[in-house]
Amino acid sequence: MPSFVTHLESALDGSLLPADVLQSMHKDRPLWVRYDLAAIGRQLRKSDLHGRSPNMWRYRELLPIPEGMVPVTLGELQTPLTACDRLARQVGLERLWIKDESQLPTGSFKARGLAMALTMAQHFGVRRVALPSAGNAGGAAAAYAARAGIEAFVFMPHDTPVVNIYESRLAGAKTFLVNGLINDCGRIVREGKQPMGWFDLSTLKEPYRIEGKKTMGLELAEQFQWRLPDVILYPTGGGTGLIGMWKAFQELRQLDWLETERMPRLVSVQSSGCAPIVKAYEAGQRFAEPFPNADTIARGIRVPVAVGDFMILDAVRESGGCAIAVDESAIIPCMQRVCALEGVAICPETAACVAALDTLRESDWIRPDERVVIFNTGAAQKYVEAMRAELPSIDLQQPLDWDRIAIGHL
Repeated sequence: MPSFVTHLESALDGSLLPADVLQSMHKDRPLWVRYDLAAIGRQLRKSDLHGRSPNMWRYRELLPIPEGMVPVTLGELQTPLTACDRLARQVGLERLWIKDESQLPTGSFKARGLAMALTMAQHFGVRRVALPSAGNAGGAAAAYAARAGIEAFVFMPHDTPVVNIYESRLAGAKTFLVNGLINDCGRIVREGKQPMGWFDLSTLKEPYRIEGKKTMGLELAEQFQWRLPDVILYPTGGGTGLIGMWKAFQELRQLDWLETERMPRLVSVQSSGCAPIVKAYEAGQRFAEPFPNADTIARGIRVPVAVGDFMILDAVRESGGCAIAVDESAIIPCMQRVCALEGVAICPETAACVAALDTLRESDWIRPDERVVIFNTGAAQKYVEAMRAELPSIDLQQPLDWDRIAIGHL
């Protein structure tokens, strides 16, 4: 199958760059991958997807994979779109779904982006990569780098969830803990490019991770029979997923695949402990200032400064959406609430979206009849720190008290 990539384009000033050589950024800002969509439209119809394997590579014409290349894959199947009727009734909605990315390899949405990034790194002959990670990206990068036969270095804040740390090391990445935040880890990666000779795989510092994340939008559109939902709530750190979905929707509209002109309103969700995008949105700014003293239990959205800040804010505003910060104290209760109501084990970042949903429904920003999707970006089981609880113990030397057992404590 041929590649339909035509060129790369600066997301900030529109400068054009060739796509047949390894690229990073242009003037320290991210790049878009651009396609000959007219040629894709002549070759591919929606109905052609029906017989394809149910994985992210089914959209190959809309991905940058070179002709004849086998992607670096661990089996990235389509993720379920789970109707959550009890949660919907509780918040006053008729229809609510959680798209559960936790069922991807390595347990998070990061699999999509890193599978694509490592595929292209392998294509361009990269032998060593490095990235900062506050959570799931480290483990995914390590796993896909191992699959590609590429050496990986991962730098993580010292208080990164322990499962993320261990899985990065388990997959063979040279993993380091840093007494700082993700931007401090990013500085190490940046400063090491020359002495270490690695390629910087950081969020949006290469153009291909966003193309992998784009498949979330393509998949969602197909699962909704090409009629997109009204509102999408998305936890936002580096913002690649939100940006990628918006790009996917624009490309689908140009292909004339969508059954409606109305696009979803994108909601960028952050925590009160780290909300640079929300502050910029509320101030009417296109670029975000670094957020001081960033801290949240939702480590994946503890990104005090994002290189793609303007891309996030552009997508939110173009969609008619908003950016909202939720109180840090609401996150863990929302994790427990959703799992107890629906059996979907959501991560802290997604729990922030549930708290945001409460606020947006109370203000009627989201109406009862609107179709709403929340993305669960990772498995709750990877956040043992957030799941920790004191449990009652049973002393077998004492009579069993069934009344107290019935209420869950002794």
